[in-house]
Amino acid sequence: MGQDTRRGYARGMKSTVHWGVAHGLPTLFLQRAAARGDLQARLIRVGSLGSDDEVFGLIEEIRSKGPLYRSSIGHVATSHSSVRHLLTSDDFRSGPPTDEGLLGRIGRWAAPDALHPVKPPSLLVTEPPDHTRYRKLVTRVFTMRAVERLRERTEEIAAGLLDDLEPRATSSVDLVEAYCAQLPVTVIAEILGVPDAERFKVLDFGSAAAPSLDLGLGLRRYRSTSAALARFDAWLGDHLEHLRREPGDNLLSQLVAVREDGAGLSESELKATAGLVLAAGFETTVNLLGNGIALLHDHPDERARVVADPTLWTNVVEEALRLDPPVLLTGRMALRDTEVAGQRVRAGSMVTAILGGANRDPEVFDDPLRFDVGRANARDHIAFSAGRHHCLGAQLARMEGEVGLRAIWDRFPDLRLDPGARRRETRILRGFETLPATLRP
Repeated sequence: MGQDTRRGYARGMKSTVHWGVAHGLPTLFLQRAAARGDLQARLIRVGSLGSDDEVFGLIEEIRSKGPLYRSSIGHVATSHSSVRHLLTSDDFRSGPPTDEGLLGRIGRWAAPDALHPVKPPSLLVTEPPDHTRYRKLVTRVFTMRAVERLRERTEEIAAGLLDDLEPRATSSVDLVEAYCAQLPVTVIAEILGVPDAERFKVLDFGSAAAPSLDLGLGLRRYRSTSAALARFDAWLGDHLEHLRREPGDNLLSQLVAVREDGAGLSESELKATAGLVLAAGFETTVNLLGNGIALLHDHPDERARVVADPTLWTNVVEEALRLDPPVLLTGRMALRDTEVAGQRVRAGSMVTAILGGANRDPEVFDDPLRFDVGRANARDHIAFSAGRHHCLGAQLARMEGEVGLRAIWDRFPDLRLDPGARRRETRILRGFETLPATLRP
């Protein structure tokens, strides 16, 4: 057996071991817990492939157990107040639990080296002071003023994509592939200096790596996701090196320059931050656009209200984010013994925050299951999380959502969704994998 063969065998063995610890064993546990009626396990098992009735029906069943449901996995928060408390309290940190036992040590030994969205130094799972330092370096590109400067360019991109769809307007097209994905990836690629010829790679990486946030992946999906992350890691290293040689007027060039001055991010921190901004900068917006198109299609009376009063488009985005958020849930770990909704939570316990539950809390939103484009407090949703991990790109996503939804419905007011829409096979991100439509029926 040659050296390369032995190395390949060792990598394959470690990959299988890591899958077993991180996904295989948890899947068996979830299966058994779900069979016993555990509502959180059932929700995880159903995932985003479940119908709206299945997914949100389970969330409402969990809500009926009180503001903090105790499952065999941990705790689940569904009320608006408990979710907001969980996301803003210093008693909790982001990221998965740290297992110091044998399985935890095995998992860390077998874990792949490539960057991962829920592995340090990702912004998603770091805490101050590192989180403060990373975030400060990238917030300047996502300020309200900076985003508004991008609005005109985003409108141009949307118009160009719709021009390209005109010749196909009388036949069925997949709006996710042809529009919902293309608009945000083009915007974020321009912000981050990705050449036109490379943008398809970013799309491929994003769709392939999206399941990396989930628990309970099958071995085949785990391997394809890990391979996509490894390719993304390698590509990102090459892209950053290119920007060192030929810097441009974009965020990544600025971050690279700061690092070169010795005051910025280390190489691993730079890659993790750039990778997250690149992926998160379009993946969730794809979901927002698809979910928003579907909601407007299914509620023609509400769509007519927006046609009559175009000032409502901003609120359409907020109501779509509230009713069908691009991120269904997130998790936090208790750093110390504390309380949530008056219930004790022990240090080391995991608490899942159901963003989709908080956004449908009848204590905050009247008739919460209704899609209401004029809802006065629609912006009180927590679709972008809260606290120090509030979404960096929230203003950008809002602007792209408003521009993208308005542009397609203005151009194709008779748009009809066709049979065959399919949700993504992800449990945390919630959106459409395919959304076929005829633009001019």
